[in-house]
This record gives sequence, structure tokens and C-alpha cells, in this order.
Amino acid sequence: MTTARKAKKPMPLLRDCRVVDITAGITGPYATKLLADAGADVVKVETSGGDEFRRWSASGADLRGGDSALFQFLNAGKRSVTGSAADPGIRRLLAGADLLVESRLGDDELDAVRAAYPGLDVVSVSPFGRSGPWRDRPWTEFTLQALAGSTAVRGLPGRPPVHAGGRLGEWIAGTYAAVTAMALRTAARRRGQGGEHADVSVLECMSIAMSLYSPLAASLSGTRTGTRIVEIPSVERSADGWVGFCTITGQMFQDFLVMIDRADLLDDPGIIDPKLRQARYEEFQKVIEAWTTTLPTAAIEEIASAMRIPVSPLGTPSTVAENEHFVARGVFLRNASGGFRQPRRPYLVDGDAGPAPRPAPRLGEHDGRIGWAPRGGTRARPDGQPLGGLRVVDLTGFWAGPSGTQVFAAFGADVIKVESTQRPDGMRFTSTRPPTVDGWWEWGAVFQGANAGKRGITLDLTRPEGRETLLALVARADVLVENYSPRVLDNFGITWDVVSAANPRVTLVRMPAFGLDGPWRDRTGFAQTMEQATGLSWMTGYPDAAPMVLKGPCDPVAGLHAVVATLAALERADAQGRGAFVEVPMVETALNVAAEVVIEYEAYGAEIMRAGNHGPVSAPQNIYQCGDPGADEWVALAIATDEQWAALRAVIGDPAWASEPELASAAGRRRAHDEIDARIAAYCAGRDPAQLAESLLSAGIPAARVVPAAEALDNPQFAERGFAERIEHPLLGSQQLPGLPLRMASRREPWFSRPAPMLGQHNDEVLGAVAGLSPARIAELRGAGIVGQRPDNL
Repeated sequence: MTTARKAKKPMPLLRDCRVVDITAGITGPYATKLLADAGADVVKVETSGGDEFRRWSASGADLRGGDSALFQFLNAGKRSVTGSAADPGIRRLLAGADLLVESRLGDDELDAVRAAYPGLDVVSVSPFGRSGPWRDRPWTEFTLQALAGSTAVRGLPGRPPVHAGGRLGEWIAGTYAAVTAMALRTAARRRGQGGEHADVSVLECMSIAMSLYSPLAASLSGTRTGTRIVEIPSVERSADGWVGFCTITGQMFQDFLVMIDRADLLDDPGIIDPKLRQARYEEFQKVIEAWTTTLPTAAIEEIASAMRIPVSPLGTPSTVAENEHFVARGVFLRNASGGFRQPRRPYLVDGDAGPAPRPAPRLGEHDGRIGWAPRGGTRARPDGQPLGGLRVVDLTGFWAGPSGTQVFAAFGADVIKVESTQRPDGMRFTSTRPPTVDGWWEWGAVFQGANAGKRGITLDLTRPEGRETLLALVARADVLVENYSPRVLDNFGITWDVVSAANPRVTLVRMPAFGLDGPWRDRTGFAQTMEQATGLSWMTGYPDAAPMVLKGPCDPVAGLHAVVATLAALERADAQGRGAFVEVPMVETALNVAAEVVIEYEAYGAEIMRAGNHGPVSAPQNIYQCGDPGADEWVALAIATDEQWAALRAVIGDPAWASEPELASAAGRRRAHDEIDARIAAYCAGRDPAQLAESLLSAGIPAARVVPAAEALDNPQFAERGFAERIEHPLLGSQQLPGLPLRMASRREPWFSRPAPMLGQHNDEVLGAVAGLSPARIAELRGAGIVGQRPDNL
């Protein structure tokens, strides 16, 4: 196994990085937690009442006057002061800060801050963004999921769609905000730029990470229809609980059939074809459970792992932290309060996972005690390319790695995607065209969506000539990133020592599914596996059915955390004059965004469970059918306050049942949730979902039509903000895909100037201009099959 050197006393990743945090809840605090975990000095500015999450527990636990466990996790290691952006003490902090992350400032307040401190970088986070016709709409994370196209595709046919549990969209948006902050930090440090304003939209973040490029898939396939599906196999019953599978490739599914002793089904197109399989869901699930229920989960894991079928025991509140792999790797640490365990920082740099968690601050603990000196000097105006001048060699595939390297490209880095004709990126083969169409491997929606902005080459890394050519690229790069299984890079002979010898200043980023050591090191894992292992699936689905996977958001979760880790490591690498070795286990990034399920159990003994479309934030909260009987038209509604309940009563005509005293409080409405659901369902039946949602929104009620995934980019908010970008592809023609989920004050052009590369499209360009090969040498490599432009054996 390749190991990284360990410094005796690791230098902090972010040195002398000062951050003012004027946020509350999950999204902003998680962004600044990621910065604090990397060594930034984060000062949290609170009102006199404090961040509301000091008093928040998803299970409703009695906090006995103390700060909640989730607040302590999100704000560990920060300092707290009270006041507003106009107070002299806070102004002095802003004068000495490098970065402001905010979600609570009004327009005038933000304008005043930017005018007073023109060199200060600012990241704003809000539900819809600070511009556009929807910017002031009422919302909850539940209604944003409906708008993002995420809810519509999840659930059993014949039952309502179901949202993803755990408020995952808010965690994802926090990670995007941290990525943006790190990009601005890099521009300030490497290019002397400052004074940027980045406006992050939570809805846009969710539309990228939680809808699997469905609008692009609809465009490429020529159909905008879609039905709710549950992957099968997925979470299945075992003899002693639940076990999770993921058969993302055809080979994995065939191996699965062999494993369950049903090789006879290999010739059944209704089972082999995943689209036809849905029609036989109940039949096939019985086939699966006839085998899985005869064995305990541990035995199934052993068999499936030996066959390289992605598998995991289902993580539950009481079992996640006790998972043998997480225990062996020391993933869970004791919070500084001593009262509960929490996941560690989800990456290692030169073998170091960072310091132990520090305490979260008491409200106003550091009032008058922070003496930052004003930042002097002038900074260049930003040019909208914060990572300009950076070169990334990208060996990643599927969605997790490419989603991260694409962010580098969007922010201005030169990203060179390396595939081979022997094994192209596997996402090329999730195509919307049959193999009878020439070039069919170019028609995959996720591949196109996650690789725009990059240049693409092919190299056979199993052969010495391919390996040598790759190292010639590495010699002229800043970062090399890969997400193969751990054994693959070593088998290529591309070890850390070899990479460092080719370029002592290059940073190597490895993104294994489960890490470079531990009992699960060599297991195969995809996003669905992470959702199953970490508790995210446990929190998602109908209460009377199996837990559900979330359909892939853990892929971009991993990619985004890898960007944060890489940019933080680059800061130390630049300071030391040598590259860093970065390990970003995919499962540990998922454990961080799923932390609440473990923290609530550890701190309060509470098991957060899937509850269909009910949840801890709002009551009532649900998906209600609209339109004609049997129509697949729905509206999402969430009542988070007593004022919203009063508004809902007025909208529906203030019926007598709604005036019952028991329903005046959130607790009473939660107890009567099923009865309220039935009443609201009767009101919604037959109504147009878009019109109903608008009438609710105009009354101040969080609501949304449940948008079909294929239509997720078609709204006036995205049009106003330019979120959907039109790009020309030489084979696919004009296509629309989402850009980055933010607007930058210095940038007006689209995020992506080029489409995803066709296989080997830039071989001559890159191998000549970057690797320094002559045309004759490139021709030799092409003749030997080291480079090419068509998949082998097709």
C-alpha cells in the first residue's frame, strides 16, 4: 500500500486565515466549520439571542439549557462575539478579516460592508440567491427539494414521492460555500486578488447534486417523461436486519444474479434491463429476499465483497459509529464536550487527519477579546477566474471525482481528463443511445454534465509508455487527482514516491471509497453504498417500507470535499515548497453530512428514523396529490411557524376543524399530523399544483409544485440568474446544463466555455503543448494503441 510521509509537527493548512461568520443554522456554519477544520480562525457573530441551532434538536431532546449537540459539532473551534455588522467591534473584525461568510445581512448592510472594506472577499448563502424573482420566497429545505427535481424521482410507483431525509441539501450547499471560500482564498494568496462577492444559492446547489442531470438526460434521450423508481437491488432484508447493494454496472448486476443463485435470470431481458426491471419490482424483490433472508448481514457482506459487488450493512443511529471499518480507522472522535462522538475531518494531508475537535464557543464568549490588526496593502481586482493558472491532471471517473475536478475547471484551472481506450470513464456507458449508434459512448448525461470545461486525452497506463507520458504531464501540473480503487494506482506503478520524483511540488489527491487502510480498504463503493453505510438511507423512505437510497448526491458531496481538501493542502504545499499527499475517503465525506443521525443518538439516545414526508422542522409537512384522480401531480407544503399555520387556515377557508385549540401549537399539530394530512389532501385534490403553490406562497407559506426532474432547470429564477448554460457539443449539438450554483460579482460569462471532451479529443493538443511530445512521438503512441479516440472492442 502507498503511504504518505508524516510530519512530526504538521504545519496548519490555512495559516493566518481570518474568517468572520455571520450565519446560522446548518448551511453557513458547515461552510465555516470546514474552514475552521483546516486551521482558519473563524469568529462567529451572533445576535444577543444566539444562533437558533443552539436550541435545536431533531429529536426534540431536552437540552437542559445547554447548547445542542448539533450546534457543538457545526461550530467546534470557532469563537463567538455578539453584535451586528454596524457595531464598531464587528467593524474592526471585518477590517482585519480575509473573508466574510454571511447569510443574515440585508442588502443595505452587505453593500455597506463591501463599500467599507473593498478588499474583503464575501461569500453569501441564501435559499434562492440574492437576485431573481424568487429571492424572497418562503421556503424550507423540504420545499426546495421539490423545486430541485429531487423529490419527484424518489418513491414507489403508486405512492407519493418521498423527500431525502436529513436536510441533506443544506449540508451540500454548505460544502459548495466552503469550496467557493477556498477558491477566493486561493486567488488572494496566489494571485493577490480580493474584494470578490460570491452569491451562493441553496436551490441551485441542490439542483446539481440531487437531480442527477435529469434535464440533460431528457434532452439527450428526447423524452421528458419520468417515473419514480426504487433501485433494485438496493436495501434488502437479511436474516438479522438490512443489507445494502449497488449494482451500477451491468457486470455487477450479472455477478449479483450469480451470487443469489439465479444465473437462470441472465437470459431474462425483463430482469437484465434496469428500465424493464421496474415493472417486475415486486416479483424480483421476492427473488432477492428468498436468498438474502437466509443469511446474516455479515455473511452476505463477505460473499458480495469477494465478488466485488458493492455492499454495506445498513447504517443506523446505533450502529454507524460502531462499524468495524470506521473503528479501525479512528473516524469517530469524542466531541470536546465529552458527551458524544462525531466524525473527524473527512480528509488526511500527509497522513494527518487534523487536531482533535475543539469546543464550540459559549454565546458571546469572546466579546472584546479578539485583537485582529487591520489588513494592510491593496489587492488586485478579481477577474472571475480565482483558480486561473492552476493545472489539474484528472484520473477520476463516474461522478464523485469528476464533479470535483469540474469545479476546478469552472473556476479557471486547466483540467486535463485522462481516460484510456481500454477503460474509458464508466459514466460514458450510461448512455441515452444504444450501442448501434456510432459514438454512443458520448451520449451520457452525467458524463456530459460533470466533465464540461475540461480537456480530454487517453493513455494506457498499464504500459510503460503510457505511464511515462502521464508523468510528463504531472511534471507540469499542480495537482494529480484519482478515485480508482486503492490497488489500481499502485498496480500502474504510479506511487507517491514516483509522482514526487516527477514533480516534487505536485499534490496528489486520492479519493478511495473507504480509505487507504482498514478492513474495507479494497471494497468497491459508489454513492448508494455511502448512503447505505452512513445512515442517510436509514433516514429516507416510507416508515412501513425499506429504507431508500438518495440516488447519488454522495458523489458530488465527495467531490466538493476533495476540492476543499486540495486547496487547503495546496496552501501548505506552497509554503513548504513541496507537494502534499491528500486522502479523501468518500465514505468519510458522507459521514460528515450525515452526522446528525449519529450525534442525536450519541448525545440523547434518540433514533432519527425515516418518516415518509414528515420531518422535525415543520408540521404539517407532506406531499399532497393534485390534478385529476391518479394524476402524478403533487404539491409540497411545510408549516414551520404558528404564523404560517394561521395563513394556511385562511387560504383553505378557515374550516372548523382547523380552529381546534389543539392545533394552535406545533406540538399539537405534530400529534394530529395524520388527520391534518387527510384534510389538506382533500383540499388539494383536483387543483392545479402550480396555481395552488403560488396561492400558498403569496400567503407566506413554504410550498412548491413537485417539479418533474426533467423540468428542474425550467423556472424564472434560474433564467434570471443564468444558472442553466447553453453549450455547443460537436456531436450532441446545443445542450443546456447547470453551471456553478453561484454568481460572482466579477464574472458575467458562463462558467463553462467548452463541453465535456469526446474520448481522446485533445490528445495532440495536450500531449504536444503540455507533455512536450513531438508529433512523431504522438503518432507512435497512437500506432501502438497507447492513445486513441474510440473504446477498444466496440
